[in-house]
Amino acid sequence: MTTSIDADLCIIGAGSAGLSVAAGAAQLGRKTVLVEKGEMGGDCLNTGCVPSKALIAAAARAHAMRSAGKFGVAGVEPEIDFGAVMDHVRGVIAAIEPNDSQERFEGLGVTVLREHAAFTGPRQLKAGPTIVNAKHFIVATGSTPFVPPIPGLADVPYFTNETIFGNRTRPDHLIVIGGGPIGVEMAQAHRRLGARVTVIEGATILGNDDPELVAVVREQLAGEDIEIIENASADSVARTDGGVEVRAAGRTVTGSHLLIAVGRKPTVDGLNLEAADVAYDDRGIKVDARLRSSNKRVYAIGDVAGGRQFTHVAGYHASVLVKSILFKAPAKNNEDEAPWVTYCDPELAHVGLTEAQARKASADVKIARWRFEENDRALAERDARGLVKVVTDAKGRVLGASIVGRNAGDLIQPWALAIANKLKIRAFTNYIAPYPTRGEANKRAAGAWYTPTLFSKRTQKLVSLLSVFD
Repeated sequence: MTTSIDADLCIIGAGSAGLSVAAGAAQLGRKTVLVEKGEMGGDCLNTGCVPSKALIAAAARAHAMRSAGKFGVAGVEPEIDFGAVMDHVRGVIAAIEPNDSQERFEGLGVTVLREHAAFTGPRQLKAGPTIVNAKHFIVATGSTPFVPPIPGLADVPYFTNETIFGNRTRPDHLIVIGGGPIGVEMAQAHRRLGARVTVIEGATILGNDDPELVAVVREQLAGEDIEIIENASADSVARTDGGVEVRAAGRTVTGSHLLIAVGRKPTVDGLNLEAADVAYDDRGIKVDARLRSSNKRVYAIGDVAGGRQFTHVAGYHASVLVKSILFKAPAKNNEDEAPWVTYCDPELAHVGLTEAQARKASADVKIARWRFEENDRALAERDARGLVKVVTDAKGRVLGASIVGRNAGDLIQPWALAIANKLKIRAFTNYIAPYPTRGEANKRAAGAWYTPTLFSKRTQKLVSLLSVFD
C-alpha cells in the first residue's frame, strides 16, 4: 500500500553528511525524512575511516613491539591472531554505531525510511512504498570504490575497502593496486600484521601530496619491506592455484590476495536524477557554490557532490546547508581550505596549496621548513622522521602547509586555522609553545621564515646603530 509524506527536508543517504543535516534540521523543528537503503553511518563508519583507523591502531601496536630495542627494551615478534584483530575492528564500529543508529535519529524526530530512493519528479521521490514530497531534497549518497577495467579482473576474487574488513584470514602476500591514501594505509597495516605486501601504482604513490614529504613515507615503507612498484599500470590479472597474479610494466607479481584501491566514484545510479532535472557527470552531481544542483530545490553534499572525498568535508557541507536552508543565511562551499591526512606512519597531512601549486600561480612564493630532527620531543621519542613545510606569499600570508611525521594530522590544524582566517605567518611567532612538544615545530618553521631577514647584514647594521642608545 502506497503512503505519502510531506516534509520540509528529504535527505537521501545516512552517511556523515546526511546524518549531520538530519540531526540539525530535526532539532530545529523541521519535518525531516531520511532515506537509506544500506547501513546507517555510511562508508565512514562501516567500511572507511573507522575500521581502517582501528586496523592501523592494531598494526601500530605490533610494530611497537618489534621496534622497542632503540629504547633499551627488548623487541619481540608479536603473536598475531588476525581474527581477533578483526574482532577489535568490529568492536570499534559497534561502539560508535549507536550515534548513527536509526533509533537515535527517530528519537530526534526524523522519519527514517530504510529503502532505495528514486526521484519521480522535481519535488518528489519514491522510497519503497512511500512517496515523499519535500520543499528541499539533499542527495548525500556518497561514493563507492572504482573498479578499473583490468583484463581478467572480473574472474578473480578481490577486496575493496568495502570488503577487506570482513576478511578474517591474514593474507600471505597482499597485492595492492593503487598507491593513494587507502592503498598505502592498508599496505602498511597488513605488513605490520605479518603479511607480505606489494603496491602497484600507475604514477607515483600519494600523488596529490608534496613529493618532498612523500619521499619520507616512501622510505619508511621500503624500510618495512613493502615492495612499491611505481609508474606501472596493471595490464592484466589472472587467478593462480595459490591466489592471483598481476602483470604490470613487464613484471609479474604473484600473491595470495588482491586489494583494489584506485579511487572512488560518486553514487548516483538508480536515483533517477533525470526525473528531477538534476545534472550530473562521472564526477558527481553538478553543484554551484551553495551546493545547489541544476534543480534549485535539490542539493548535493559529501562525495556525491564531486569535490574532495573526506568525511570532514561532508560534515562541513552539512553545516553550509543548515545555514543556508534553515537560517536563510548566505553560506558558500569553500572546501579548498579543508585539510587532508593519510594515516600511514609517519602521518602525512596537508592544507591549502602545495609548493608546486603556489609557484604555478605566482612567482612570489616563500618556503619555510623545520625538520623534526631539530625537535627535542621527537628526539626523546626516537622518532625524528619528517618535517613541517609552509608555503606563503611574499608578504607572509599562509597559502599552504604540509607536515610529515608522527601526529601530523593533529599538527596541521593550526595551519588550517591560519588559512581559513587569512593569517600571516607572523601569527605563529606571537604565541608561546609549550616545551617539549612536537607542536613547537610549527612555531620554529614560522621563525625560520624570518631567518634570512632577521640575521641579514642590514639587520646587523640596524642593531649596531641602535646600540648607541644603551
